[in-house]
This record gives sequence, C-alpha cells and structure tokens, in this order.
Amino acid sequence: MKTFFLSMAGAFVAMILFIVLFFFGLIFLAISAASSQPVRPSNVVLSLDLNSSLPDQAPASGFAAFSGVPGFTDLLLKIQAAEHDTAVKGIYLRGSLTGIGSSRSEELRAALKSFRNSGKFVVAHTQGMIGLGGPSAYYSISAADEIWMQPGTDLMISGVTFETEFLKGLFDKIGLTPQIYALYEYKNAPNSYNETSYTPAHREALETLATSMWNTAIADIAEDRGMQPAELKSILESGPKPAEDAEKLRLVDKLGWPEDAEESVLERAGKHAELVDLAAYTAPPSKAKAKDGMIAIVGGEGAVVTGGSGSDSLFSEPPAFASDVVARAILDAADNDNVKAIVFRVDSPGGSPTASDQIWRAVERAQEKGKPVVISMGSLAASGGYYVSAGADAIVANRTTITGSIGIFGGKFALDETFNKIGVTFDTVTVGGDFTNAYGVGKFNQAQEAEIRAMLKRGYDRFIGLVGEGRGMSYDQVHEVARGRVWSGEQAMERGLVDEIGGFTVAITKAQELAGMDTAKPALLTYYPRRKSGFEALESLFGVSAETARAAAVLSTFAGDERTQAILEELAAAQAMNSGQAMAVSPRIRER
Repeated sequence: MKTFFLSMAGAFVAMILFIVLFFFGLIFLAISAASSQPVRPSNVVLSLDLNSSLPDQAPASGFAAFSGVPGFTDLLLKIQAAEHDTAVKGIYLRGSLTGIGSSRSEELRAALKSFRNSGKFVVAHTQGMIGLGGPSAYYSISAADEIWMQPGTDLMISGVTFETEFLKGLFDKIGLTPQIYALYEYKNAPNSYNETSYTPAHREALETLATSMWNTAIADIAEDRGMQPAELKSILESGPKPAEDAEKLRLVDKLGWPEDAEESVLERAGKHAELVDLAAYTAPPSKAKAKDGMIAIVGGEGAVVTGGSGSDSLFSEPPAFASDVVARAILDAADNDNVKAIVFRVDSPGGSPTASDQIWRAVERAQEKGKPVVISMGSLAASGGYYVSAGADAIVANRTTITGSIGIFGGKFALDETFNKIGVTFDTVTVGGDFTNAYGVGKFNQAQEAEIRAMLKRGYDRFIGLVGEGRGMSYDQVHEVARGRVWSGEQAMERGLVDEIGGFTVAITKAQELAGMDTAKPALLTYYPRRKSGFEALESLFGVSAETARAAAVLSTFAGDERTQAILEELAAAQAMNSGQAMAVSPRIRER
C-alpha cells in the first residue's frame, strides 16, 4: 500500500511539473513571437501557401489569438502595403489543391492584380488541382504572371456544385415529425427536414447562383490567361488535364518542381533575395497619425448568436459573431473622436434574429453619432448576415459573395412518436395557457401552430422593413427580391441590395470617401475589439500578468539565459504601458 501511494504521489508531482513546464513554455513562445523583429532583406519575395486554412478575420481572443493566427483580410492588407515597399520584389504562391472558395479567390485576385500593376511580379506553383465544387483552386492563382505545375499531376477544374442532404426519408422511418415553417418559398434551410429532394424554387435559386459564380470565374480566368471565355469554358468542362496537356493548352506556363519555382523567383528578385512568409511580413511604418483620422475595423464571422464571447479557454474558441461583443465594438468605435468611419466586415450565414437586431441597432447608433458605416461582405453574408448589414451607409460585396436569404424560419421537431417506437411514452400536466407546452415533445396543436406562424410573420415583416428603410425600397420591392432567396453579390447589386462590387480594401476606401477623408493618403486602421497581443491572449487564457513575466525573468536568470531575461523584462514594461494597436494601409484606386 505504501508503494502504491508513493507511486501515486510521484505521478501527481510529475503531472504538476509537466503543467508548469508547459505553461512557461507557452509564455516563452508568446514572448519570442511578440518581441522578435522581422528580418528585412534588401530583396524580398513574399510567400503564401494557399493550402493553409485561415479564418476570414484574425481572432481577437482565445487560443487562436495567442498563437497569432492571421486573418484572410490581414493578408490582403499586407499585399496592398507591399506594393509600396521597395524591398518587396514579388509574391510566390503555392496553389491550393482543392480551392479556397470563389469569393476569396476573387478578392485575392484583385489584390494580386493591383500588386502586379505596381510593377512587381507574381509567380504561382501548383502540385495539381482537384476542384471540389468550384474553380477556386485555379481562380485563386490565375492572376499570376507565371504559373508552374508539377510534372505528373492533373488539373481538374469543375463547375460550381451545391449538394444538399435531405432527411425526410429518415425521419419518416423513425417517426420524427419536423414542424418547421419558412417564409417564404426560397428560404430553403428547412427543406433538408421537410423534403426528399429540391423543390422547384430551391433548385431555381441554386442553379441561378451557381451559374453566376461559374461565369464570373470563367470571365476572370480567361482575361488573366489571354483566352476567350468560351474557349476556356470548353477546355475546363471537358474533364481533367495532365500537366503536359495543361501546358499545351496554355492553362499553365511551365512544368517544374516547387524548388525549381522557388529558385526561379529568387533569381528574378535579385541578388541575395529571400523568401518571407506573407503572414510574418511587416510593412515599413506609416507616417499617418491618429489625429488625422482613423478607420475602425469591426468584424463578425460565423453564426450570429446572442450574448457575449463566453470564457476564454485553452481548448474552446469563443463565438466570433456574438451580439454583445460585436455591438459593443461598433459602439466603442463610434465613441472614439479619432475614428471617422467604420468598416464592418461580415462573413456569416446568419443566425439569431434577436442578435442580428441588436447589432443592426448598434450600426444605427454609430450613424447617429456621425460615423458612416460601410459593410465589407466576405464569402457569405446571408440571412442574419444581411440583416446586420441592411442599415449601413454602403454595402460592398464581391461578385461571388453569397448574400440575401432575406427570410425567416422556425419551429421544432416533434419527437413523441420516435420515442414511442422504443417504448418511451409521455404524459403532460400544463398550467398557464394553451401555449405553455408548445415546445414539448409532441406536435403543435392548431392554435399553437397559428401562433408560431404569426410570430414568424412578424419577424419577416420587421426584416423586410429594416431592409427597405436601409436600401430606400418599399415593402413590395424588398419582398420581390427577398422571400428567402440567395443571390450572388453581382445579382444582389443588380437588385439594389448591394452598392458596390469590391473587396475589403475597396470598402476601406469607400469609408474614407464617406467620411470626407483624403483617399489619396494612407488610411490608419484601428481594430474593435482591440486585438490582443500574444502575451495578452495568454493572460486571458491563464491569468498571466506582468508580475508573472517578471517572475519568469528571475527564473531565467537562475538558468543563465540572459537573452530571455531581457526579453521578459522588456515585455513586462510594454505590458504595463498597455498601448493600443493601429496599422496603416496605402490608398488604392477603385475600379468604377
């Protein structure tokens, strides 16, 4: 028994030591990332691997913020800043095998074309493409002035595919009754529960959307490759192409291995050129000052939910589109006298109407304080994602952004018959009116269903009213393009739901314009909520403080690590200052 307890005590001590070492290891990693100065060679080629998975916006909290994960929008700003950095000679892309999405490809393509127009080069290398559901693997690199492809691989670029699962057949077998009602016929999310295949309206909407996205990609890629759209479409729709055929058909320029392409771009960049990861690239400091005006950047990504961000923990990420957090960010930005306008980046399939309403009202309050709000739509800004955008001064979307879905649905799954099949029965005692047990396991009765439908109609009418108010349209005009239907950004602009086609940087320029700022000068950006440094994120995760940093410095002294001690002391001092964060981006000329 004594041996057992000694073994247990030893295991416990070992576990504690492991946690302590892991904890301080995280501190040292964060410190190194925060304090290291990027090397700035005289000749730089920025590298970007499109196989890496990135969020649309950099996380503001949680473990991802500690690890310094950049957002896709950050990379766009870095590419724009690099246009004016004389040390940067070009960009080297590693093509994605499966694609990055049509909207991201479109936005990246615009950034790369602007970069090339500044007199710099873009070279891409692909190890083959398997276009799963769309052309974005090719679309994302088509703007390169030189495309390499690895020998022995295949280029398979298909059209746009939407595939939907339908569960009604399963539900019929298990006795589950979906009582989910949609307003109106194009609000297709409940179809997965209520149908066994596409309804005519559902199919019509998706076919029209897919055709718009496919034609947009074909037109852009054809322009980049110096081909006619019809010729390119015929080639791509005829099936996979081996690398050798892809070169003959002018889909790629050279065959070679990744190291061959790297050597080529470094030679092209000049003597002693080096590859620098775009995510780690830092542009030369800007001379722009906060007192001259700033553009606030607020972001929302994912499902729109009510409440706050939740607790920061090591193993779970807080929601990125929590209404309390996003609304507060907008209000705080509006309260900053140096902020002249707000760019609200929206990348969301929708979510809670209540949460969307709260964020909509925050946008309205910002406008009441004289701050124009410009929406930058990412890959998806539909349903609640459009709701939060409807009242903005301007809405900017990519042509292939999926937006609209102005509609509402709700209800429940009646599970009583499902449980009955396995011998489980229910009985109910209800006090407080007929609607009290509406959300029990059984079906809605006639009166309850009528109340649910009436509640959904009120929500739909409010949604339509807010869109009409924001877009200067009547109820009937909005209803005609709403009814739950999704549109591409290009289609949405034709129907008055979007003001301008463009990406994130176009939205920033639009915000400057609406604020009366000089669009020929760099825009100083500030983020709300303020992005945490790696150390601050670690503090929120583990309760680390500046005092902890000083304690770690003492430990490193005992270890004889003078460099680590100096870094820790410097970081502790910087932490005490608690300075804000801002960055500048260069102006761009917008296409009209």
